[in-house]
Amino acid sequence: MKIAMVGSGYVGLVSGACFADFGHDVVCIDKDQSKIDRLREGVMPIYEPGLDSLVEANVNSGRLTFTTDLAEAIHGAAAIFIAVGTPSRRGDGHADLSFVYAVAQEIGETLGNDAVVVTKSTVPVGTGDEVERIIAASGCKHRVSVVSNPEFLREGAAIGDFKRPDRIVIGAEDDFARETMREVYRPLFLNESPILFVSRRSSELIKYAANAFLATKITFINEMADLCEKVGANVQDVSRGIGMDNRIGPKFLHAGPGYGGSCFPKDTLALLKTAEDYDSPVRIVEAVVKANESRKRAMGRKVVEALGGMEAARGKQVALLGLTFKPNTDDMRDSPAIAVAQTLIDAGVTVKAYDPEGMELAKPLMPQVEMAQSSYEAIEGADAVVIVTEWDAFRALDLKRVKDLARAPLLVDLRNIYRPDDVRSAGFTYVSIGRN
Repeated sequence: MKIAMVGSGYVGLVSGACFADFGHDVVCIDKDQSKIDRLREGVMPIYEPGLDSLVEANVNSGRLTFTTDLAEAIHGAAAIFIAVGTPSRRGDGHADLSFVYAVAQEIGETLGNDAVVVTKSTVPVGTGDEVERIIAASGCKHRVSVVSNPEFLREGAAIGDFKRPDRIVIGAEDDFARETMREVYRPLFLNESPILFVSRRSSELIKYAANAFLATKITFINEMADLCEKVGANVQDVSRGIGMDNRIGPKFLHAGPGYGGSCFPKDTLALLKTAEDYDSPVRIVEAVVKANESRKRAMGRKVVEALGGMEAARGKQVALLGLTFKPNTDDMRDSPAIAVAQTLIDAGVTVKAYDPEGMELAKPLMPQVEMAQSSYEAIEGADAVVIVTEWDAFRALDLKRVKDLARAPLLVDLRNIYRPDDVRSAGFTYVSIGRN
């Protein structure tokens, strides 16, 4: 089957490469000529483990190609995926659907065969209806069914998530669409991956509801961590205790500095705006969004307190280890590190940082932060070492070397990746989240 993937960013590129690996003929389209040129040269626009080799293998096999010509690319395609960006719109927080609608217009004007058009981008309820209307109004003479097929890819584990999914959600309104999508996902169907066929609007809401619920779990355990510190409990024990309840589960119950990235901040906000539009407020999600934003700066204040308070912190130097919102990605969108660093800078602290993959994207977002070339370079002369992102490289630091390089043996672990006794026995003052 020929598949066209409009948009060669995170979702489009990963999905396109995986579909090609399933044996489909896939062409990825993007308006950015420089991005397409780099992809043809094997240069990935994002960091995702294993993506470069997956793309290379399928390009070499002839099943994966790249172009800027949408009209040529969709010719003969049985399924056309829309995987363009839907950022939060400035001013009101609604999802900006201008790119999605522009693609729908171009598809309608140039499509030369029957096809299924699939919104892979995360979009609010009712977007598929508008995509369908735009294509019909453009004068398209062919049979087109519009489907919602949300992605559930975790950055840093996207290829595994695509090939071994918890579920595949398909929102389709007719048999033509359902049969086409069964063929698209046939390799996974044969592997007995659960495929859930629902209405298009239900599919659109499933993605937002899932992300909002996961964001709620993160925010809940973060608030429990604060309570643990007050009462003398251990948040990791609390997390294990409630996570063993199979109605809850252990995932997303790890205390930290707050959620960030491309999905949770944008999708929770978009869900709030959709709920407002339909006069059906979701106050729990509203509270989650507010609590998460407050937490990021609170973690910066936690570091200031560990330095001795506002007066004592002024003029000191802090090493930030980890800048991306999570490990195994270069994504800096809404990363807690941005707010933590700014809070420290506002307190008169000098910040030096290191991240294995995110520093190039971090530089314009954190112009007052000095970037180091290694963990130990960032640590040299620091009055406190702060772990913000739980990269594997930070899990086994040479604590003796850290102590020798740092001006003061203070480790603030915002991800709880170290055992308190191990760090304290090495001669450090150790501050963690929700543990004593």
